[in-house]
Amino acid sequence: MTAASIDIGAARRHTQETVRRSGTSFSAGMAILPKKRREAMYAIYAFCREVDDIADDDGLTRDERLRALADWRAEIDRVYEGRPEFATGLALLEPVRAFALPKSEFLMMIEGMEMDANGPIVAPPLERLNAYTRRVAGAVGCLSMPVFGAPDCAASARFALSLGDALQLTNILRDVAEDAAIGRLYLPAELLEKYGAPKTPSAICGAAGLGDVARDLGAKARGKFNEARAALGELDWRTVRPALLMMGVYEAYLGKMEKRGWARAGEPVRVSKFEKLAIAARYWLAPPQ
Repeated sequence: MTAASIDIGAARRHTQETVRRSGTSFSAGMAILPKKRREAMYAIYAFCREVDDIADDDGLTRDERLRALADWRAEIDRVYEGRPEFATGLALLEPVRAFALPKSEFLMMIEGMEMDANGPIVAPPLERLNAYTRRVAGAVGCLSMPVFGAPDCAASARFALSLGDALQLTNILRDVAEDAAIGRLYLPAELLEKYGAPKTPSAICGAAGLGDVARDLGAKARGKFNEARAALGELDWRTVRPALLMMGVYEAYLGKMEKRGWARAGEPVRVSKFEKLAIAARYWLAPPQ
């Protein structure tokens, strides 16, 4: 669907439908925003979803994935020039102007997707993993904060980046087996080497040392949640409620993995719909302690 063939209303419906189809945990947070801000978040999410789908499309060759992401780089240029061609680009046009969204963060997200599109990420050095989480998670946070209405300040940046790291690391720990099944292993090489765990996706589940690796990475994720909470103390927590709903859900995932023990790393973990609703209710009324 191209912008030339649709109007802004259709573009916005396209992004809303993208959110609905995804089943993302973030949909509840977006839903509580006023209309203009909600539509902006739908557009940001649809952009992230579309570039992520390109990076994950096994039906495309590496070169085709990279070309499709290059097309999105060109589209971001066009959005900032006021002449988008994609439906989601058209939906981004007003949010970019209304909330002064930084172009660099859209490009950061595309860079992260290019890291995936170049081939499965397997046992990356910690420096590369940090660069990856900054791009695929930190960029989302930095684009979201202006839409939420958070001030442009150091505390906002610390909150967005720390929470992005925390969410992505928790996601990596939760999805070890799922990622391994498609040839990916996001656990850092330094920890795999430290504990003698294999660096091959097919061998990681149930391997000796995996629990120790997961424990250390889990401690890093917990530290990032704590950093986000500390930054939140300098902000009006009501402004960032949508992010807090996501924070609560992912802290619940991490807490369940910690409670059951890291010896069971790689086994599925679930946060029920009822638990998510309880988290939403709690964070609606008060900030996380």
